[in-house]
Amino acid sequence: MNVDPHYDLLIVGGGITGAAVLHAASRRGLKALLVDRSDFAGGTSSWSSKLIHGGMRYLKSGQWRMTLESVRERERLLRERPGLVEPQPFVMPIHEGTRPGRLALGVAFWIADRMAGHATARRIAPAEALALEPALGRDRLRAAIAFRDGVVDDARLVLRLIFDAVERGTRALNHVEASLIERAGRVTGARLEDRLDGTRADVTATVTVHAAGVWAGAAPGAPTLRPLRGSHLVFARETVPLRSGLAWLHPRDRRPVFAHVWEGAVLVGTTDIDHPVAEVPATISPAEAEYLVEALRLPFPQLRLDAAQALSAFAGLRAIVVPPGEAHLPPSSMGRDSALWTRPGLVGITGGKLTTHRATAAEVLREVERQGVRMAPEPVPSLVQVATRLQGRLGIAGAAWVAARPVEEQAPLAGTPYSLAELRWSMRKEQVRRLDDLLLRRTRLGLVAARGGESLLPLLEGPCREDLGWRGPRWADEAARYRAQWAARHAPPAHSIRP
Repeated sequence: MNVDPHYDLLIVGGGITGAAVLHAASRRGLKALLVDRSDFAGGTSSWSSKLIHGGMRYLKSGQWRMTLESVRERERLLRERPGLVEPQPFVMPIHEGTRPGRLALGVAFWIADRMAGHATARRIAPAEALALEPALGRDRLRAAIAFRDGVVDDARLVLRLIFDAVERGTRALNHVEASLIERAGRVTGARLEDRLDGTRADVTATVTVHAAGVWAGAAPGAPTLRPLRGSHLVFARETVPLRSGLAWLHPRDRRPVFAHVWEGAVLVGTTDIDHPVAEVPATISPAEAEYLVEALRLPFPQLRLDAAQALSAFAGLRAIVVPPGEAHLPPSSMGRDSALWTRPGLVGITGGKLTTHRATAAEVLREVERQGVRMAPEPVPSLVQVATRLQGRLGIAGAAWVAARPVEEQAPLAGTPYSLAELRWSMRKEQVRRLDDLLLRRTRLGLVAARGGESLLPLLEGPCREDLGWRGPRWADEAARYRAQWAARHAPPAHSIRP
């Protein structure tokens, strides 16, 4: 394992928070190392709802600060990450007899727009709603609200933050487990172990940031956490014929649900239920699948949808901090604020939202600075006015490399937005160490291609052997492991129960 003996900052956890802290540290001139026991974005940060949203739902529970921070960070990300964080139009249908009605929803959107600083929502008539989303059911449709949020490939956002930081001189290692070392009451660093090749190394750090999300309970001084599971279904657009996005309230419990176009498919979510043991992998249950299909029947009564028609399913765990006296609250009533705690040599951070990662990282670095780490002033961000999809996801160098590949390598794979050239860039430059790193995070072929992209595996064998050195039995082992993992965690339920 090639690491230096000492760093200004050691970051444990390569999800959105750890990646944001590494990115911010690189801009402040710190010598930093990030490690993750699985892959970058391998936990919660690759299984979100893929939305950079304003958090309007938090107004109902009085979380005004969370909504304010969310809408402002959403607008900032839309400006600073073009090609990766993109505007996403939505229609919210309002049906006869449903609550909240047009007035209450209009007030909520008006408040959120005032927080954002400009209008993103407007009330529209049923005819315009149907023109925007022709598959929307007409029965009992009385009005609608058209609004704009943001959509993102969450894993790609994490990767861009990490690899941008690496280009500035920081280090990042995946599949490396860290065990904190404490001496005389101070955290001084960690013992690192590569989980794939078994190599070990001890590193010291002036400050260690523990950013392991829902698994933060292992850190000294961590708060009480309540893991909540959010599950999703992914459909082909031929099955759920959306043009952009819909948001509505579930007919059973009035929770917000949505369906939106993402990476060439349609993503439907989400649930919000307890998942008591964080170490148990999160997978969608048949009851959750039925809940989502039941939700879809309200805006699409003419479609005979079933969970078995989905391309894939996925579930992620949210790290919900439990304030005193609130453990009994329903899952959807729990706050989404982050929690920060400190010990000598340690800053712990958990909770929070994908949208607000930059603000969370700034809070962490302020505490790091209080613990004696000197850093350069925050530089003024340079805005990118226009960026292509590939530039947003792979960076300027990656997009140029892909554009220079043979034409046949740039063709879309299996009706998805991805090409063999993109995969080969990732194999060569983005620390791919397992096949699921490539198919579930560097790209999302495992979610948007039929059966996880199984038909593409023969095409990938040669490049993986050449670019990753997977010779001998390694390729067969990786392919078998990926098939088993996809079947266990991402295959859609066999059926849902029809009413």
